[in-house]
Amino acid sequence: MDQEKIQKIESCIDNLKDKKNKFYFFVLDTKGYAKASVRYTYQFALNLKNLGYQPVILHEKNDYTGVSEWMDSTYMELEHQSIESQTLNVSPEDFIFIPEIFGHVIEQVSKLPCAKIILCQSYDYIFETLKPGTTWTDNKFFKCITTTNEQKEYINSLMKGVSVDVIEPVLSDEFTEKKLPCKPIVSIHTRNQRDTMVTIKSFYIKYPQYRWITFRDMRGVNTETFAEYLRDSFVSVWIDDESSFGTFPLESMSSGTPVIGKVPTIKPSWMNDDNGIWYFDKIQTIDIIAEFIQNWLEDNISEKLYEEGLKTAKEWQDNDKFENSIDKLINEYVDTRITSLESQLEIKELEENVQ
Repeated sequence: MDQEKIQKIESCIDNLKDKKNKFYFFVLDTKGYAKASVRYTYQFALNLKNLGYQPVILHEKNDYTGVSEWMDSTYMELEHQSIESQTLNVSPEDFIFIPEIFGHVIEQVSKLPCAKIILCQSYDYIFETLKPGTTWTDNKFFKCITTTNEQKEYINSLMKGVSVDVIEPVLSDEFTEKKLPCKPIVSIHTRNQRDTMVTIKSFYIKYPQYRWITFRDMRGVNTETFAEYLRDSFVSVWIDDESSFGTFPLESMSSGTPVIGKVPTIKPSWMNDDNGIWYFDKIQTIDIIAEFIQNWLEDNISEKLYEEGLKTAKEWQDNDKFENSIDKLINEYVDTRITSLESQLEIKELEENVQ
């Protein structure tokens, strides 16, 4: 029996060294709607594939919509598996990444023999489905990847015994600077759709002279159209108190579109006084939009706002940086896993020799 275990461990180590192990990424089925956290996961997985690893997108149901409606079809060429099919065969050399929101899944996979990692993109969802008083370590999750240093600090304050690493997101290639004059369109993106409706309706009531200005709700469109809409717009509006990174304002900046945005609970590191029009009280939103429109009509918008926006966004458009960060971190994870398995191998060999 011990000899079989020794051979199994040796096989696991060889698979890790030869990049034959699997990296499972559990994702939410967005039913065809764009979601930044799912995009990040797919980008992570595709870059792993480009590095020679074997990523697998893991979804809950056989009836999975996928992301081809709002992301490049290349992403759907990644291997996909359904938990519902019950064909999942996880080995000790494999890695599984679970988003923070799926507390019930974290509990379900706690006994799997593989390496288990939390992929935390939204700090506000950490306790959404986690049982009261339960931590990640209670479910044998000792590693976490998040998207910002601010989130890392927050997670470290809560989840003792969890090692947290940061891999910052990258913007999609579709978001490029506009070449044509923009239109009198305000692109608005909010976490809660009610904020969108309230903003639009209250704006038209308080400022009827600007009813010729069009508001465009940015929900439910694919990435290519989303980018096109941003380039069309003369300004964008962002309201998301629970934002953990702030993809939308950076996408706006990369399109050459100024951003009017409410500062979220955790202020992102990229936000400064020059790269957007930031405020703290949501009730000020429509007044700030009206003031911006007036300045835009009078050609009184500072060029520095556009320049700083483009400069900021450029830092998040480097996929090579994103891939290198993934390569470095995954190499560390693999090396750590190999070391752990080699330690187990030594113990088994010692026990075999003693017998």
